[in-house]
Amino acid sequence: MSRPANKRNLITHTNPRSPISEAYRSLRTNVDFSSVDQKMQVIMVTSAGPGEGKSTTIGNLAVAYAQAERKVLLIDADMRKPIEHHTFEVSNRRGLSSILSQQCTVDEAIQPTKIPGLSVITSGPIPPNPAEMVASQRMSNLIDELRRRFDVILIDSPPTLAVTDAQLLSTRCDGVVLVLDQGKVKREIALKAKEGLVKVGAKLLGVVLNNVKRKKSEGYYYYYYGNTNS
Repeated sequence: MSRPANKRNLITHTNPRSPISEAYRSLRTNVDFSSVDQKMQVIMVTSAGPGEGKSTTIGNLAVAYAQAERKVLLIDADMRKPIEHHTFEVSNRRGLSSILSQQCTVDEAIQPTKIPGLSVITSGPIPPNPAEMVASQRMSNLIDELRRRFDVILIDSPPTLAVTDAQLLSTRCDGVVLVLDQGKVKREIALKAKEGLVKVGAKLLGVVLNNVKRKKSEGYYYYYYGNTNS
């Protein structure tokens, strides 16, 4: 059977000894040590535009955290074009939109995955008002509750420049990782995405450059930049 086209490869699970998996573990370490004054518990991953690899990045980062024996929750907050239910092969009948619209409880929406220690809340049915949902007090209350139940919470948000959801979500997180496709996104677009996050007071932890060509033996891999001031 062929794999669905919209399913992301969790290489940290299927090939944990690969150079790419090691890059995700380095990303995990850099995120953990990105702040000496604040615990990095709720982390949002976004991109400037669609198709830059943010969902692949957050999925593999979630696995890397679970492999470090953390209790991890991945929330698919991209309620416009959700993907994580395909990645982790779970149901999307109930999820984040169901919780925020009071159609189900938090416990009913949390689903285990095949990765030990890693659970997901999928997007749920696509709502007519995703921006209002992520900006709601219910969303803030949900994150506060989940902080008490999980060691690490990773939030997959829509692209920053496409809609306002990412900026709204970023203010509820301890830090934000921005994923950019080096061969696709232009410098001015990347700067605009960064400026949009900084403008609302988001703590930008760094940038993951996707599709950076290394040696032929290594192929493509992700690299983390801790200094975003340059």
